[in-house]
Amino acid sequence: MKIATFNINGIKARAQALPEWLDEAQPDVVLLQEIKSVDEAFPREIFEERGYNVETHGQKSFNGVAILSKLPLEDVRRGLPGDDSDEQARWIEATVVGKQAIRICGLYLPNGNPVELDADGSPVAGGKYAYKLAWMERLKARAEALLADEMPALMAGDYNIIPQSEDAKRPEAWAEDALFRPESRAAFQRIVNLGFTEAFRARHQGPGHYSFWDYQAGAWNRGDGIRIDHFLLTPQAADLLLDCQIDKDVRGREKPSDHVPVWVDLDI
Repeated sequence: MKIATFNINGIKARAQALPEWLDEAQPDVVLLQEIKSVDEAFPREIFEERGYNVETHGQKSFNGVAILSKLPLEDVRRGLPGDDSDEQARWIEATVVGKQAIRICGLYLPNGNPVELDADGSPVAGGKYAYKLAWMERLKARAEALLADEMPALMAGDYNIIPQSEDAKRPEAWAEDALFRPESRAAFQRIVNLGFTEAFRARHQGPGHYSFWDYQAGAWNRGDGIRIDHFLLTPQAADLLLDCQIDKDVRGREKPSDHVPVWVDLDI
């Protein structure tokens, strides 16, 4: 089963590029982020005519996540548990059954900028950075629940986290950014340390592997990227991992997203 994650940075803007990639790559399941569309306006027919079942958790103008699946989607849930007041559309999950069932969770983790700190260096309550870190605590709780279920499961999407220095062309440029601050990276590592496998690093080592290049300052042409789109696999899913790749070339095509697809192939 080929499962991909792709922050498309607006479904309307990617109405041509996304179907072209789907036809070429033929993923079985796709987790989309930043669809920037309410559910009713999402162009389902583009994907349904390609054989995909479509589930969305949309929001007007920003955020929004979706699952496309050539297999039936069961027990679909929207919204990350732990805060009923959170109205941002950043989480969707469902069970997909191939040779066996797997729980697939798609996420768009908060960016967290600007980083607002008080006098003692703590994130300012109510600020975007505090929201990011609180969201990650909720993510950790959901991750613990997935592990307790002891079935194959994964959490994938745009984490807005640069895990290590080697995941950025110029790590010094990100030192004070919410994507690379030590609190963010430590929160990510605490989730991994629960027992998850970071799929890409299980297959590839070393620098030079990126999934995002900013639109500004010619970042793509200069190779000035970062790796922020990740797959975390439970032990049961990690045992089924065959491959994990980044479709880097998609970034150089016409009207691209600033992200590119990342995918895993699982023996499931």
